[in-house]
Amino acid sequence: MNLKLLRAKILAWYDENARDLPWRIRPQARAAGERPDPYRVWLSEVMLQQTTVPHATPYFLRFAARWPSVIDLAAEADGEVMAAWAGLGYYARARNLLACARAVADHHAGDFPVTEAGLRALPGLGPYTAAAVAAIAFDQPANVVDGNVERVMARLFAIDEPLPEAKPQLKRLAAGLLGDDRPGDWAQALMDLGATVCRPKAPICERCPAVAHCAALAAGSPETYPRRTARAERPHRYGVAYVMTRGDEVALVRRPPKGLLGGMLALPTSDWRPTRWSDAEALAAAPATARWRSVGEVEHGFTHFTLTLQLLRAEAEAPDHMIWTPRRGLEALPSVFLKASRAGLSSLL
Repeated sequence: MNLKLLRAKILAWYDENARDLPWRIRPQARAAGERPDPYRVWLSEVMLQQTTVPHATPYFLRFAARWPSVIDLAAEADGEVMAAWAGLGYYARARNLLACARAVADHHAGDFPVTEAGLRALPGLGPYTAAAVAAIAFDQPANVVDGNVERVMARLFAIDEPLPEAKPQLKRLAAGLLGDDRPGDWAQALMDLGATVCRPKAPICERCPAVAHCAALAAGSPETYPRRTARAERPHRYGVAYVMTRGDEVALVRRPPKGLLGGMLALPTSDWRPTRWSDAEALAAAPATARWRSVGEVEHGFTHFTLTLQLLRAEAEAPDHMIWTPRRGLEALPSVFLKASRAGLSSLL
């Protein structure tokens, strides 16, 4: 494989087909000397972990408008940032976002380190994010490998080892394509190629700049790459969520800072366990003495398990540690609790 020719073809394709993204500097603008804002690059990369571009973009625009610099974000209260993050999922990312912003503001005078090693030293920046910011924001020749790039490599070289075991090999193959010219554009070109042409299903091979180099296409089966190890079935858990109302307000709690959905506002719940809660157990675990009544249940899927929440509702006074919130304010809840509150309150309509 002529790697120099392959790089040239992919970069030429990117020059013509780069996606318009609010955190991106287009290749023509970069060639003219315009440089990306490292803060916006970093913010977008954190948001895009485990999240699609269409879903993350409105959040990015709201964050960038409300906190236009890393110093602005670092100065914000935790609860405000966590509430603004609600709906993006994987809430540890929001906690890491704040920790990183404060480290940059406090220890780097608001300027992100330029090198991959310097970025890697910041709290919450793993190898991928550090490489992405180094390449895209600072034009460092870093090896940026996300799911899109893994798919491109697996097909270009027809790698039969399945994911996730193949990850180190795919990363080595991507490193072999690195060059000193246009590293920021190169990283984004591979991402765009995987996102728009070398798609998981129905790849548009006739539009691919690497079509003459693709071993998977030559074998006649590009869609079968990357190979994947069969996933184990996710365990299922059960819990009870308590929808306590006072007129137009709903009682919420702040979850502990550590663990799943840490630091987020939520409906009060029982523990989540492998077996369903009986009516007597659900009432015994209730946060207040009240005339509770069943109003159905909701299902929700997390990365590592699925959940059924039985819903109990009552009109009652909540204990002092709870937070009374108007119904219009529930939109800031994490998805599982927004779903549960909507279902629990629908009986009021």
